[in-house]
Amino acid sequence: MSAQILTLDGERQTLSDETVEEIRAIFRGQVLTSDDLGYDDIRVVQNAMLDRRPGLIIRCTGTADVVDAVSLAYKRDLLVAVRGGGHSIAGTCTADDSLMIDLSMMRGVWVDPDQRRVRVAGGATWGDVDRETQLYGLAVPGGVVSTTGVAGLTLGGGIGWLHRKYGLACDALRAAEVVTASGKIIRCDGTEHEDLFWALRGGSGNFGVVVSFEFEAYPLGPMVWNSMIVHPVDAVTEVLSRWQDWTSTVPDEVTSRALLWSLPDAPTLPPAVHNRDVLITAALYAGTPDEGQRACRALSGFGAPLADMSQARSYRTAQSSLDPFFPKGGLQSYWKSVYLDRLDEDATTFVARISHDRPHPTTMVHLPLLGGAMSRVGTTETAFGDRSARYLLSIDGNWLDPAEDDANIRWVRNAYGEAVRLRAASGTYLNFGGDADLDDADRARAWGRNVERLRRVKRTYDPENRFRLNPNIPPAES
Repeated sequence: MSAQILTLDGERQTLSDETVEEIRAIFRGQVLTSDDLGYDDIRVVQNAMLDRRPGLIIRCTGTADVVDAVSLAYKRDLLVAVRGGGHSIAGTCTADDSLMIDLSMMRGVWVDPDQRRVRVAGGATWGDVDRETQLYGLAVPGGVVSTTGVAGLTLGGGIGWLHRKYGLACDALRAAEVVTASGKIIRCDGTEHEDLFWALRGGSGNFGVVVSFEFEAYPLGPMVWNSMIVHPVDAVTEVLSRWQDWTSTVPDEVTSRALLWSLPDAPTLPPAVHNRDVLITAALYAGTPDEGQRACRALSGFGAPLADMSQARSYRTAQSSLDPFFPKGGLQSYWKSVYLDRLDEDATTFVARISHDRPHPTTMVHLPLLGGAMSRVGTTETAFGDRSARYLLSIDGNWLDPAEDDANIRWVRNAYGEAVRLRAASGTYLNFGGDADLDDADRARAWGRNVERLRRVKRTYDPENRFRLNPNIPPAES
């Protein structure tokens, strides 16, 4: 039952059996070493490539557990990994021989329908939020897979199905409760600890453990219009050209994306698309289904689709429709992304080429339409940075066999290397990123001119860079 944990300077510290038992007595939640039943199940994260073994896992049940876990790390100078939903593709929520502070048991969601405010515990997923908010016909802008953690998505920005109508997830954030590196509890909002509140909206997990979020919610559902048209992949050039023309005309209520992918032989899918390489053009309308059907009608007229699965469906169903394709711990994954100001001929040709060259059927080339409400927030209003790009190109490498890790990572990196040289390319979205270690060029691509302000905030709240297992921002020098 003893535990081996790394310190911040890379030394290995041994916690004896007696010390582990003393630690267990402090917490209401579970404290697990590698010898304990359930350890291997609990350490699993979204990306199967990350088979990491924390030295000690503390499964927090509330803020007091988080405070004590952070304080333990502070007193013993331990390397800390913080896991909310455990959905990080880059694996920043886990590390070998770390102290993992696991918030996945803290999943409460409390809705105030009169004030349209939603308080969310730090370990909740977007499925938890959608379940409670839809009871009142409300929604908070989330992601596109309901098992994604609220914390990671929000702190990294939060592109999803509602960003054109209501902005990013971080734009809906109105307050947060944070446990800082020294174990202090801070509430921040637009008037209290404003610098920390600014940094949380896009600055990732650099500044502490967020134990609760308070969001503004917006009227939506329970039924929405969800377009889903499947084309043969050979039609990519023609369909993307028409899709780009259409996306330049749609109102903010329409959020759309194109996905180049291979669909499996699944009973929920039409036989015509089974085991096919395809281009999917999808859209969700943030309004009534009838309005959405009219707004998205043109999308069904591009080319000769293999299948049109467009329909009115519940918002919760639309939000969770991709869940089965991304099981927790089911895929080896490595992703890279770049913003595109436009889909010009070079960009379209590049997307068509890599869509044909994908090394595995589960690898996806993903093109969300941006703009709308998210683009009307100024570059320096939140830490997220520049929002002027029209599209995001995400190269989502996924595969099944660990023996193919090197080949697939190399393919994604090569494709990304070409993508950043496109004339339309600018910046990157770190939530769709595969590398945990950033250099100054990476930080500049992600946060632009906000980097120096983020470094100053980091110096205030985490001057020793104790929260470093994230898209890390080193503290500014004093």
